[in-house]
Amino acid sequence: MTSKTTNKFSPEVRARAVRMVLDHEAEHPSRWQAIVSIAAKIGCSAHSLNEWLKKAEVDAGKRAGVTTDMSAKLKALESENRELRQANEILRKASAYFALAELDRRSKT
Repeated sequence: MTSKTTNKFSPEVRARAVRMVLDHEAEHPSRWQAIVSIAAKIGCSAHSLNEWLKKAEVDAGKRAGVTTDMSAKLKALESENRELRQANEILRKASAYFALAELDRRSKT
């Protein structure tokens, strides 16, 4: 899940925060408490850090889901598909226009 707003934290900070949770998880009674503790140190919400952690696990193949790379490829393909549909619509309209123009030209001769 990607936020529609500008991301406040760089990918490097996110990766570091995720590593910190994974490295220090055993020092806390639960993963959530490790997330809360580290989120406070980083200056992000625990929810955000938990999302980053889940995404990192998906990318590493440790959790089911769509990886970041696949998500980017899918977005690019959807964009290309949209552009091709628009181009096809333009070509369809141009073809119809020129076909009518040709019929009109033939009927005048």
